[in-house]
Amino acid sequence: MGKALSVPQRATQGARSLSQRVASAARKKKKEDAPAQEEPDDVMEDEPPPPTGDSSTKGVRRRGAVSAEAVTEEDIANYKKVVVEKTPEEMDALREALAKNVLFKYMDEKTREDIFDVIQPKDYQAGQDIIVQGDEGDYFYIIHKGTVDVYVNGNKVGAIPEGGSFGELALIYGTPRAATIRAAGEQGDVAVKTFRLDRESYRMLLMGNTLKKRKMYEEFLKKVPILESLDSWETLTLADSLESRNYKQGEVVMQQGDVGNDFYIIVQGDAHVFQKKEGETEEVKVGELGPSSYFGEIALIYNKPRAATIKAASETLECVLISKERFERVLGPCQDILKRNLDNYKSIIALK
Repeated sequence: MGKALSVPQRATQGARSLSQRVASAARKKKKEDAPAQEEPDDVMEDEPPPPTGDSSTKGVRRRGAVSAEAVTEEDIANYKKVVVEKTPEEMDALREALAKNVLFKYMDEKTREDIFDVIQPKDYQAGQDIIVQGDEGDYFYIIHKGTVDVYVNGNKVGAIPEGGSFGELALIYGTPRAATIRAAGEQGDVAVKTFRLDRESYRMLLMGNTLKKRKMYEEFLKKVPILESLDSWETLTLADSLESRNYKQGEVVMQQGDVGNDFYIIVQGDAHVFQKKEGETEEVKVGELGPSSYFGEIALIYNKPRAATIKAASETLECVLISKERFERVLGPCQDILKRNLDNYKSIIALK
């Protein structure tokens, strides 16, 4: 007998299989309605449009929908965030729901807080349509309570349970809805409670914070001597590959003696540097690090043990990091790129 699935697992698996059924039903309907001379439909309904705006691309039928237009700095500057008040219970439910969704799972804390501020609770009566097939997408939904039924061309093709979500492509592409989603339950009752996020808020907040972080990270990277040989494109690529990570006061970021693999830059907060001399049992504080300070950079070239322990000194320490593996995945072999500066480079932490 198979292992029982939790509600979030069932929601995730159910949504995946459901999206496949919705796409299949939509393609079948298109094929039935299409004129004989029409090109074959090579693109699945749930796939995003091709990345370029070249309308001459052959063999791919484009949607009659809004494409993923660029977000400009002017758009971001003109956007006004409207905070929607929520109860502590709603905030707890929202955190749990967003943690399970791929669109939000890897957001940094600032972007996630902004999304939390603007996302709206919205209730629906049993039998009420939440979205309608063919309409332009404008909201993404997370089901807090209840179940929704999914219809394609008037036929029920499945259901999405509590913890599930739908409408993701609306946030990115504003594509027409591929299915109708209807609140299930007894007539006359509030059958489904959702959280919904509008497309403009998602794009402005996500892209706005991304652009700000990119500029900040670029400036940080330019200050690292071992990276000064990178050209503008390489620096930008590396900035986009940095991963955000937070540490609580006293938490160890890296431990003396461990094999180094990650390179860190401090964004906010302070850290202390400790070393344990050979033959001694007590570690001694040997330095302090603050915003824009970096450490662990030698891990990008050598597989040397860490020469010191770094601990978070402030209440919260925010760092960005990149591993040697990710560095090489986006830019190529570290030694080939960085060895030009290595002979003249002196780390703040001795290599001995």
